[in-house]
Amino acid sequence: MALALCPRVSGILWLACLLPLAPALVAAGLYELHLVTDSPATTGAEVTVTASLVASDNGSLDLPTDTHFYRFHWVHSPLLLTGKTEEALSSSIRAVGSAPGDFPVSVWVTAASCRRCQPVARSTLVLSITEFIVGNLTVTQNMSLPWPGSYLTKTVLKVSFLLHDPSSFFKTASFLYSWDFGDGTQMVTEDPVVYYNYSIIGTFTVRLHVVAEWEQATLPTGKGVVQKTGAFSTSLKLQETLRGIQVLGPNQIQTFQKVTVTLNFLGSPPLTVCWRLKPKCLPLGEGECHPVSVASTTYNLTHVFRASGDYCFSIQAENVVSKTHQYHRIQVWPSSIQPVVFAFPCATLFTVMLAFIMCMTLRGSTHQKDMVEVADFDFSPVSDKNPEPPTGARCCQMCCGPFLLETPSEYLEVVRESHGLLPPLYKPVKTYTV
Repeated sequence: MALALCPRVSGILWLACLLPLAPALVAAGLYELHLVTDSPATTGAEVTVTASLVASDNGSLDLPTDTHFYRFHWVHSPLLLTGKTEEALSSSIRAVGSAPGDFPVSVWVTAASCRRCQPVARSTLVLSITEFIVGNLTVTQNMSLPWPGSYLTKTVLKVSFLLHDPSSFFKTASFLYSWDFGDGTQMVTEDPVVYYNYSIIGTFTVRLHVVAEWEQATLPTGKGVVQKTGAFSTSLKLQETLRGIQVLGPNQIQTFQKVTVTLNFLGSPPLTVCWRLKPKCLPLGEGECHPVSVASTTYNLTHVFRASGDYCFSIQAENVVSKTHQYHRIQVWPSSIQPVVFAFPCATLFTVMLAFIMCMTLRGSTHQKDMVEVADFDFSPVSDKNPEPPTGARCCQMCCGPFLLETPSEYLEVVRESHGLLPPLYKPVKTYTV
């Protein structure tokens, strides 16, 4: 009977030994560690690292209420540990680095009653230690622009240096600030805040050199002056408001001619330009034209007018600072040079009319001459068969014959008569009767 009870007793004792390990085995994989730090820090200054145990499914699991249920284990060498704080489900350490570099810090959590058990959660981060002053250079302006790093010219800028010193390492130090604004202006101040006004557009780099000095107890002299420095910079893009648009182009033009209008923008690019021709100078409505991106302060518009009338270029431009409108009136007259398709018929008609007028003019002048010279009688023998036509009539027949005669036979007859007959081979002999 006693031998039969021994296996049961040993099993009960084995389960009793495993009961303290049950929470850690169940919690493994259900939680995670979040680490935060205030690094980077300068050599000699304290760095704080805090680890918090949280549920891995965003808090739907209930964390134990007993603050001593879990234990945090840290590895921070070669950093020198200066303090440690344990709170509910979190732990913090403070360490100091004597040399610059990047140092890993690890932490894991186990059940408080079992240090050798499987960790519930673990995490690691890297601390950055530098020998220089740590801080940030910030620039602010009353008017904010939609683009980061963009500011307005002729508007005061506030440039500030923010020292990063959570452990108050520089509480007894005195500082000296040397400023370079990138446009040729430099200054030295004891104040970490300066105000500056840029008068021109462009991209500038603000550089700051910081020097910190303080007294520190040293051996064997007792006291000594310690100095640390730091260099900082930031880039600024200065822009101007769009003050207007200068339009250069003709105010009168003929149809079927290409016109070029030059736009000069009084402001900072990049710009968005939109234009449209309207019968009247009215602002552009929403969606009336397609915007075009312009990367310079000059843009050319080209257009060919095919109909006469009064037109107006309605132009809209905007940059990241502001927008503006401008108008340009132009009067289009009918072109004096018509297209080629109309030139040949018109030239033909004009030639026919001119020939007809010349023919009629010559005919009228010849008729008047015949009436004046009818009294002059010519006794020279003339062939009755082929009389010589007058000079004006001959010209009229040669020039206007194809247009005035009705049949080709009449035209040929006129040509034949216009040439006349060959002169006779003998002269007629006059006889007298006594």
